[in-house]
Parts: sequence; structure tokens; C-alpha cells
Amino acid sequence: MSATLTPDVCIVGGGSAGLVVAAGAAQLGLDVVLVERALMGGDCLNFGCVPSKALIAAARVAQAQRSGAAFGIAPVEPAIDFGKVMDHVAGVIASLAPNDSVERFEKLGVRVLAEEARFTGRTELQAGSHRIRSKRIVLATGSRPTVPPVPGLTEVPHFTNETIFANRILPSHLVVLGGGPIGLEMAQAFRRLGARVTVLEAATCLAKDDPELAAIVVARLRREGVELHERTRVARIERTAGGIAAVLEQGGRIEGSHLLVATGRTPTTDGLDLDRAGVAHDRHGITVDDSLRTSNRNVWAIGDCNGRYAFTHMAGHEASLFIRGALFRAPAKLDPSIVPWATYTDPELAQVGLNERDARARHGGDVKILRWKFAENDRAQTERDTDGLVKVVTDRRGRVLGAGIAGPQAGELIQSWCLALAGRLKVSTLASFVPPYPTLGETAKRAAGSYYTETLFAPRTQRLVRFLARLPVW
Repeated sequence: MSATLTPDVCIVGGGSAGLVVAAGAAQLGLDVVLVERALMGGDCLNFGCVPSKALIAAARVAQAQRSGAAFGIAPVEPAIDFGKVMDHVAGVIASLAPNDSVERFEKLGVRVLAEEARFTGRTELQAGSHRIRSKRIVLATGSRPTVPPVPGLTEVPHFTNETIFANRILPSHLVVLGGGPIGLEMAQAFRRLGARVTVLEAATCLAKDDPELAAIVVARLRREGVELHERTRVARIERTAGGIAAVLEQGGRIEGSHLLVATGRTPTTDGLDLDRAGVAHDRHGITVDDSLRTSNRNVWAIGDCNGRYAFTHMAGHEASLFIRGALFRAPAKLDPSIVPWATYTDPELAQVGLNERDARARHGGDVKILRWKFAENDRAQTERDTDGLVKVVTDRRGRVLGAGIAGPQAGELIQSWCLALAGRLKVSTLASFVPPYPTLGETAKRAAGSYYTETLFAPRTQRLVRFLARLPVW
């Protein structure tokens, strides 16, 4: 017989977004039920951010052994035990898993059901033997890898981000479908760990990023030996004696030992019976307004499943907006102008706000572009890591519209520009702060200061300064 639960908040999905809501609502004293059909921690902990960055860190150590000549240190080819590399990856996941565990959330007062949930009405769900009725239902079901309709693909063994971190054999030749962030992060990491890597991209690599900045990353990957084929369409995938082959539409074929499909993400909405709850959705995800509410006023959709921003940090941010808006009944709307993202290649690539292309489309001629190269930063010079550029977009009055960085630690350095966007700051604020020397953080001040270069050293300013110099000292 079904047991009926009537929590204040019911959450479907135990990934980044759902766990933030569950922890926050429970600590506010509410009765909370969390339904998760698979692994607690979701994609980020188990198949995404955590394992990928752990693998990238191992690859960076391997690359450092090859890169000592400029420092007077003899370069060596690292001896890589790929099984132990993957032990490192698994160990990092295991060390973080207790933060997302059933045990932790039950201690917070959350009732966790290891079941699959589906709607049976507008405010009612069935999860295993449990019937759940709630006035506040939060869908946080995440996303899954998109598998494109390439003939033959489903008939050959292939990796996605959900399976590649369980692999313990270093591919001799990894073929990657997709030149987006996931594809290029994995391509560089596996190349640094000793695999031959070929990337096949139907359009251009990192197409959603500023082309000027993306080109810096692409150039580094090519120098490291990653074979990048842009504007290359795959006609079909075939199994071969040694692995797989990608047959290209323009002719020719590329053979490899293993295949990684990294062609994007698809919101996970299957099995929810959304129509029974009157929740609008399409292939892009669950439809929400800026307060993350669906077409059913009792249901919210946060994180990847709403198709807006497939980033862990945005899942957490959207969860906080739900808590603020639905629980505290305070104004809480999603602001697309403050959304950052980062690609953790080397050099890293990060962006917040508008890039040059989008700013010119929206503001026309009322745009000013500021640039500062890492080659002009003393700390970057000391570390022999000078590939990169800070690129800032402002309007003619100095208001920051967006910023992008390709360079070392771009994911860290973008944060000052995230603050500028969130605080609606002018570039003068970034130009006036005092960073410690020597740091990569000085690039923000230098880029911001370049806004004033043309005016500060113009002939009119020079005449004014010469005039003032003739006056008595005061």
C-alpha cells in the first residue's frame, strides 16, 4: 500500500541544484523530501566537473615534466601509469562524496527516497511505493550527454563523459566527436597523458566563446599535438579490427582505438510524466520564467533540466533563487548578464557577460574594447606562461558589459569581472584598486586602465599638464 507524504518541499534530483535546495530548506526548518533515482551528487560529482578536473590536474603534472627547458631543467618524458591516474580520479570523487551523501542529508532532516519519480497530478508525485503531495515541487533532474544521429554510432563502443572515467586503459588513439569545452578539455588531457588525439568538429571549436580568445586555446592544443579538424562532418561510424573509424562526408576516414562523444548535453525529463502536471516542456528542456517557475505555479525547474545554463555554478545559483523567491517570497529573478563560464584547458578560457560579437549586435557603435596581453604581465613572464589575453567590453560611458580571458588561471581571474557585472560597476572601479605585485590579477587593473589611455595621453591633456606645471607649487 502506498504511503502518502506531504512535505513542504519535494525535490526531484539529487545533483548540485537539488542538494542546495534540500540543504537550505531543511536548515530553515521545513519538511523536505528528496527523490533521486541514481547517484547522489549527480553529474558534477560522478561524471563531470570533479573527475574531469582531477584528470586535467594529472595531465598538467605530466606536461610540466616535458616543459622544463626554459627554466634550465632538463625535460623528461613522464612515465605514466594510467591505471593509477584513474585511481587518483576515483579517490577525488570518493573524498567529496560524503558532502553529497544520503547520510549527510538525512542528518540535516531530509527524507531521501532512492526511487524514480513521476507526476500523477499537478501537485502529486509517485516515487516507488510513496505518494507525495506538495505545494512546492522542485525539478532538478539535470542533463545527459547528447548522442548525435550519426549512422553507425549506436552500433560501436563509445565513451561519453558518463563512462570515460571508468576506463582504465589509455587509448592509443582517441577520436573525439565535438570541439566544445568537454571535447577540448578531454582532448588535451589525454594527449598530455600520452594518447594520440583527433578532434572532429562540425562547425568551429569553442564556437560559443569569443573567437579571438578561442583561437588562443586552439593554437595551444595544436602545438601540443592535438589534431583538430574543424568544419568536418562525419557521415558514419564504423567498427574496425583495431577500434573505430569515422568516415567523413567530404571524403576520407579517421581510424582510432577509442571514440569519445562530446557533442553537448540534453535536459533529462524522461519518465516524469510532465504533461500530467501541466508542465510545459520541449526538446530544449522544461520551460520556466525568470523566477524559474514552470507553467504549473506549484512546480519550479532549476539547473540543467530547464535548458538555460548547463553549469554547476548556475545550478547552485538557481537553487538559491528558488529559496529566496519561493520560500522567503522575496524578489528573485535570473539575470543572464551575470552568468560566467569557464573551459579548463591550458590556457583556460573564461567569459562573463557579453562578448564583443554580442555587444556590437546589441549596442552597435556604443562599444569600446579593452585588451591586455599576458605577455605584458610580470608574473606571467616569470612563470614562462604568457599565452593569453584579457578582453573587456564596455560602453562609451565606461560601464562594463562583459569580459573574457584566455590565459593561465582564467577561471580565477574572471571573478573580478563577475563582481563588476553583478555590482553594475564602471571600469573606473577596476582601474583604481591596488593588486599585490607580482600577480596575474594585475591584468584586470591594466586592462581597465587602458580605457583611459587614449584620453589621458591625448594632446589636449598634455597641454593642460604643461600649463599646470608652470603654476606655483601648492
